[in-house]
Amino acid sequence: MRVLVPFLAMVFAILSACSGGKHPGQDHDKVQQAETRVAWSEIDSIDVNGFNSDLQPGQLTMDVGIYFPSNFDSTFNKVTLSRMLESLKAAKEIYKPTGVQIKLLWVKTGKVNPRYFSIQANEVPGIPNAGYTNLYEHSYRNPAKLTEETKKAFEHIVEPAPDNHRTIYLVALQDVFYPFLTVSEGRNWMMKTVRTGGLSFPGYSYPGTIPKEYRGVITITNLDRPDRFIRTIAHELGHKVMNVSHEYKDTRPQHEVYADGGLMLYGEGEDIPSGKDGRWHLERLKLSPFLYQLGEDGSKTWNSDYLENGHYYDPIYGKYVVHFQGASPIDEDW
Repeated sequence: MRVLVPFLAMVFAILSACSGGKHPGQDHDKVQQAETRVAWSEIDSIDVNGFNSDLQPGQLTMDVGIYFPSNFDSTFNKVTLSRMLESLKAAKEIYKPTGVQIKLLWVKTGKVNPRYFSIQANEVPGIPNAGYTNLYEHSYRNPAKLTEETKKAFEHIVEPAPDNHRTIYLVALQDVFYPFLTVSEGRNWMMKTVRTGGLSFPGYSYPGTIPKEYRGVITITNLDRPDRFIRTIAHELGHKVMNVSHEYKDTRPQHEVYADGGLMLYGEGEDIPSGKDGRWHLERLKLSPFLYQLGEDGSKTWNSDYLENGHYYDPIYGKYVVHFQGASPIDEDW
């Protein structure tokens, strides 16, 4: 026994040295962590200069880039490149009356890791809004957080650039699911998951929880319905640059509001109202950190960045906020 123990120890040491002390799966984990970014290439047939031909110096401008994967599943047809461009052109017209213009930087295609075709946007929230605070205050205290898989997807897709945090990226994917809490009955809540057609990852929902270089991402997953695809991108841009939820004039913000009138509701409307009665949508738009003043020489004078991670009441908005009471979603006599 005295001879056997040292011998076994020597064998174990040799095996450990040969394996480098690795556990099964470590090499695979390193490969996953070191996954390369998508090798994007610009689509030369897209007339980017033509899209931008009417840009005017001196106006507020937002930069938009389009990422369109080349290897979607053959059965997926909810988003096509032509529909994305048509919806973006419509957004350009919708925002034109506000004095804000859209500059298309590029349209790129490339092979995306299929594991990221469908993602769950954020972790399942743990604390529902019981009504003591309004939607925006609740989101500030309990911000949505990206899932680790979604973070990896953004790292895989978005190319590093100096103005990452100022650029809006329209990313076509197959499915993006958004979980949230809603009342089921009595004093009970349940989790609902929405299959989104577009998701803007806005500051009012994700204040400080999205890595800064990816805060401009907007996913687009359904432009198939002719009754709504024209305004889909304009609507999602609104969440990003106005930093408001589904609301309009007397309609308080909610996760889902189906009505006509305003661009920020689910319906036919395209209005971007101003003033207190319009919930300051136009004023908030023009203060967005995603906008810059376009110079005669093509230079960019950016708006001020967020001071507190971009929550609805971020100090950059000054008086252009609406203070309102929360409402209990359940019987007060619970």
